[in-house]
Amino acid sequence: MNIILFGPPGAGKGTQAQQIVKRHNYFQLSTGDLLRIEVKNKTNLGKEIEKNISKGNFVSDEIVNELLKNTIKELKYRDRIIFDGYPRTINQSKNLDKILTEFNQKIDLIFSLHVPRQIIEKRIVGRLICDKCNITLNKFFNEEDIKLHPCGSEHFIKRKDDNSETLMNRYDIYIQTTKPVIDYLSKNKNFHQIDGTLEIDNITSKIDTFINV
Repeated sequence: MNIILFGPPGAGKGTQAQQIVKRHNYFQLSTGDLLRIEVKNKTNLGKEIEKNISKGNFVSDEIVNELLKNTIKELKYRDRIIFDGYPRTINQSKNLDKILTEFNQKIDLIFSLHVPRQIIEKRIVGRLICDKCNITLNKFFNEEDIKLHPCGSEHFIKRKDDNSETLMNRYDIYIQTTKPVIDYLSKNKNFHQIDGTLEIDNITSKIDTFINV
């Protein structure tokens, strides 16, 4: 089955997607990762993307849709895709339907992680990512884990867009563009809202109950 994972910036989408990958052998299709790969490779498209991300804005639907379709074409994991960070808009939602139909795929489960704004802000400001294994930890909540991490604490870096001002922009854009998509998809019987303030293992357990049905 294919899964869509929703939640505002800092809600823990990436963490839960990684848990699903490990526990159920899924492929995490993160639009954020696709965009950052373009930026890292310093392509012309990557430079355009970097300008948008640094301002806390989302890139255009055309760019995201193109990257998404090109990636799905190469996927080995059919019926085991986690869409992390997509769709963000009604237009992207319609585009996803077209792409899935083209590749004879469908969405089986939709999860939306709900986290209050003030908690999200603290999560994002303190978020650090290991540049070796890509694990995400928080300097406010995971101080000991960062010190004892096998890769070494010196490998934890802060993303350029993880600051309060950028957060406000991203949160506002999320509410304006993505919430209507969630409201629409919430009518689906396979839609489930989950309390994103719970411990990571508890959230994972709740998600597992639906995947294992």
